[in-house]
Amino acid sequence: MKPSFPLSPFCYNNKAVKFGLWSIWLSGFLLIALSFYATRLLSSSIEDQTTKSSVFHSGLSYSGTPTITIFTAPAPFGGSVGERQVLAVRSWLGLSPDINVVLFSQHPSVFSFAGGFRSRVLVEPSIDFTFLGTPFFHSMVARSLASKSDISVVIDPETILLPDFVSTLNYAHKLDHDWLLVVSSRNLSYFPFHLDEDGKHWLGEDGTWIRTKQGLLAEAWKRKHCEERMLLAWNNGDLPLHTGVLPPFLFGKGIHNHWVINEALSSDFRFVFDASWAISNFYLNGPDPMSDQSFRGSNFTSFGKKSWENVGNAHLGALYGSLYFHEANYSNMVRFLKCDGRYLFVNSAESIVYPLGYQRSLSLRKLKKHKKIVDCVNDFKSLDRTRDCYVKDQLKSSMSPSLPFSLEMLLSMLADQDKTIVLAVTGYSYKDMLMSWVCRLRHLMISNFVVCALDHEVYEFSLLQGLPVFKDSLAPTNISFNDCHFGTTCFQKVTKVKSRVVLQILKLGYNVLMSDVDVYWFKNPLPFLYSFGPAFLLAQSDEYNKTGPINLPRRLNSGFYFVRSDGSTVAALEKVVKHAASSNLSEQPSFYDTLCGEGGSNRVGDNRCLEPETNLTVHFLDRNLFPNGAYKGLWEGKNVRATCEKKGCFVLHNNWISGRSKKLERQVLSGLWDYDISLRMCLQSWQKSKSTSYF
Repeated sequence: MKPSFPLSPFCYNNKAVKFGLWSIWLSGFLLIALSFYATRLLSSSIEDQTTKSSVFHSGLSYSGTPTITIFTAPAPFGGSVGERQVLAVRSWLGLSPDINVVLFSQHPSVFSFAGGFRSRVLVEPSIDFTFLGTPFFHSMVARSLASKSDISVVIDPETILLPDFVSTLNYAHKLDHDWLLVVSSRNLSYFPFHLDEDGKHWLGEDGTWIRTKQGLLAEAWKRKHCEERMLLAWNNGDLPLHTGVLPPFLFGKGIHNHWVINEALSSDFRFVFDASWAISNFYLNGPDPMSDQSFRGSNFTSFGKKSWENVGNAHLGALYGSLYFHEANYSNMVRFLKCDGRYLFVNSAESIVYPLGYQRSLSLRKLKKHKKIVDCVNDFKSLDRTRDCYVKDQLKSSMSPSLPFSLEMLLSMLADQDKTIVLAVTGYSYKDMLMSWVCRLRHLMISNFVVCALDHEVYEFSLLQGLPVFKDSLAPTNISFNDCHFGTTCFQKVTKVKSRVVLQILKLGYNVLMSDVDVYWFKNPLPFLYSFGPAFLLAQSDEYNKTGPINLPRRLNSGFYFVRSDGSTVAALEKVVKHAASSNLSEQPSFYDTLCGEGGSNRVGDNRCLEPETNLTVHFLDRNLFPNGAYKGLWEGKNVRATCEKKGCFVLHNNWISGRSKKLERQVLSGLWDYDISLRMCLQSWQKSKSTSYF
């Protein structure tokens, strides 16, 4: 029904104005909402850590309480060092039921200690250790990266943690970007407190609870010292810690932590921040725990050990570029601290604060009304200016490391109960094959081996890999890297070193199992070899025919043989060495011609010879148990390992192939390879990938 009176123009205009106002208000509301949403999206990303000075991360992802695994490598549990380690581990476990501990060690006392905590404390012996028992940091980190827990922590075994460790990691776990957290440890000379039976509460000397951090540490907490001991923690996300490969640093020598921090900052994969002011941790004054470790009761000095290991770590730092830490990166590293009950990210160089969970960064002058926060940040900045822990005196020496042990000392330390030594003689060109050989022996729990270095390069390499090595002063100096295979002049010179070193060790009163590094060991052959008694030289046969005698002329392989330290053997080896010195061939013909007679005149049956002057018996080992590289085409089979294990092989020689690269390729592709060349460590079952990147 139409109105009975017409609407005035004013009414129409009034409606239009109201509609326009509502439209403007609605548009403004939508713009504000979109702006707020865009701001939230923008704040969820982390800024570039190395190119921008105000670096903070605010995005939070609430995903519940994280599981934490703490990794460390303790010294043997005994004496004052053991007491400090017990206190430290108990302080960790008492913080949360979601914390588990993995101890890297091979010492019986560590297994005994872990047994008291059931499944919460495990011992991991399957990482790389030096022959002195010091664990390799890069192998520890590789094992830690394979953890299934939400957060992994690598820590010194004497570092005591307080409850803010868990709360800080809980906050860090909420960040929606992969991160690496760094914490320096304080050193206390006096700490008159102990944990209760449950490990959850600290008690004073009178048995009363100490409830606060200030009550535990008092004035000492205000002092900040530059110490080598640090804590590294990271979430087990998708991004790596850094680019490149972690060098084989020894754990507990300081430099490895700084190398990781520097590389993580430079790689820019993860958000790296320093939480030294948010996580309360400390260790008590005492000797270096690593210096207290003993090796089989030997009487070598800890000074010599520490000197070698510390210089070795410094040398590695120089080799891999850590001599030049990026000080700009460290000075701009974001710090994480707690002020007035709030967690903050702080860039002290730019005087910028980013409260955790806040949507944007704030300058200190905009926080004037929050006096407690401003005072807290200013106090932190005054301490931070004096702190130079990351670059000060960390690499005092770049000299080449040297091992302070003579051959005699190594033999006395390493020989088994039967006074037997496994000897390898090699040059730098075979360094990777040497390491695979060493890894295999370690897997078989064979530790009574030494390495004779033919050149300075492999000597230094072996030292940095923690191997018991000595350098032969009479070894040839012009050893070719690629052209030192069978039949070459280089090969002839190198092989003559082996018999001379074996004779030297025999005269020192030790039995010798000589093994080339291209011999793959399936099981320990020594119990079998011991069964032959004295005045025997037990050698591999190089005969390739499947049937017939295996002691034919010049079929004795001097790359794998066992001899005892007795009069007959020493006299026979002296003849071999003398014959080889005047020969223009390798030492292998000298073994046969001297012991079995030229043309095999001293042969006895199909598998023995008898040297008449010394009464030494040469026994050629069964090729089904000790096959050479040409016997029955084993290397060409589809599954070399399965075939050899079915035959009961003790070893398989990777010979009868010309050229170092071909030999290396054959062994790697066959699966008889135990060294990860890319990671510089022995292959372990817990590694995600056992493939090598050599080819």
